[in-house]
Amino acid sequence: MLNIDLHCHSNVSDGVLPPAEVVARAAANGVHVLALTDHDDVAGIAAARAAADEAGVTLIPGVEISVSWGGQTVHVVGLRIDAAHPELAAGLRDIRRGRIERARRMSEDLARSGIAGAYEGAYGFAVNKEMLGRTHFARWLVAQGYAPDMRTVFKRFLTRGHPGYVEHQWTSLENAVGWIRASGGMAVIAHPGRYAFNARELHLLLDAFRALGGEGIEVITGSHHPSEYGKFADLARAFGLKASRGADFHAPGEGIDIGRLPALPHYCQPVWQGWPELEPHLSLSMA
Repeated sequence: MLNIDLHCHSNVSDGVLPPAEVVARAAANGVHVLALTDHDDVAGIAAARAAADEAGVTLIPGVEISVSWGGQTVHVVGLRIDAAHPELAAGLRDIRRGRIERARRMSEDLARSGIAGAYEGAYGFAVNKEMLGRTHFARWLVAQGYAPDMRTVFKRFLTRGHPGYVEHQWTSLENAVGWIRASGGMAVIAHPGRYAFNARELHLLLDAFRALGGEGIEVITGSHHPSEYGKFADLARAFGLKASRGADFHAPGEGIDIGRLPALPHYCQPVWQGWPELEPHLSLSMA
């Protein structure tokens, strides 16, 4: 069976490893096909592709776009995108412009709770300063001793109802799916189990996503508990969406490692079905 991981991050967004090191880790873990899906930026794809060619890994160019829908932040992964497509590039550039302003407001909210210096602290953790985000704040908070680990820090800070959370308007679902499709890519709803939607709201999201041309949903992901895999596999089938698999890797020791997830349920239609990029690996496995 091919080991396919279609969701991971480098230090171009909120991961800790450079793109080439992400690819090297994937190769060491036996990954055959990897998508680099940094938040709202595609600057790491060229370096990842060069490293993947050397390591014998097939690199799928991707991105994870921040969307506001239903009063929440939703993430849409784009797979097999043209990273140089002007419409996609312009849209991502607009999203990045809003990140610094949001970061300053997050720091101000933390300061009101007695935690000073968060902006400067988080800024020091971000390699790509345009991509300052919650994960950089979280790493700083852990380093300062406000929480023992990343999972705990998000329970205490940076999420709705807790210090450091601020409302922010990202792009629309229509824009995100449109940019991905314009660039020749496939749009996939990322980690649906992370959103605080009830069943009706989640169904409305999937209906809207499919109507706009969205094609997939993450079923097996590091953000889902194993008990949720069947639920999202069933939703994929019910809404006519293809199923994706991705660790959502950010850093060693933070969550699931690249390529370490179980296989998709047998009744799912994989997002990668029919991709010509898989042919070399399939030919080798049958040789």
